[in-house]
Amino acid sequence: MRSTDTLTRAEIAEAIHRKLGISRAESLAMVEAILQQMCSALSHGENVKISGFGTFLLRDKGERVGRNPKTGVEVPITPRRVMTFRASQMLKDRIAQD
Repeated sequence: MRSTDTLTRAEIAEAIHRKLGISRAESLAMVEAILQQMCSALSHGENVKISGFGTFLLRDKGERVGRNPKTGVEVPITPRRVMTFRASQMLKDRIAQD
């Protein structure tokens, strides 16, 4: 797989359809339900951990001063919440093998 390839929801649903033998509609609904549950948890301030895959972490960033690299003008960056992903060691090992 090249680094420019992207795995889509439809491709995940198709893989579930082939492996489990459930209908395409059911497999797509399953993927959507999982993603919806993850989004809901994150929007309520919960971290999401998928064992063997990784953890989606929420982090609050405080206000800070940024600088326009072209002009050098300082501008305040407002506080915000960001999401980060930390891969599990199992996922890191698998990626390193391929």
